[in-house]
Amino acid sequence: MNKLPFGKRNYQLMILGVVLLAVGFATMAMDTDPYGFGFLGITVSPLIVMAGFIVEIFAIMHTPNSSEEK
Repeated sequence: MNKLPFGKRNYQLMILGVVLLAVGFATMAMDTDPYGFGFLGITVSPLIVMAGFIVEIFAIMHTPNSSEEK
C-alpha cells in the first residue's frame, strides 16, 4: 500500500505557507513608493515572506503522529 510521505497537518501547513508567500509578494506589489522603498516594501512584506518560508520549512520537517494519519 502506498502511503503519502506527509500527513494531513503537513499539507495544511504547506498551504498556509504558500498563502503567506502570496500575501507577502502581493503586499510588496501594493507599495506605492518608487522602487518599493516604502514601509510595506521594506518592512512588512519581507517579514510576511520570511514567515511563509519558515512555515514551509516547519511543514516539511514536521513528523506526523499516528493519530494524525487517520
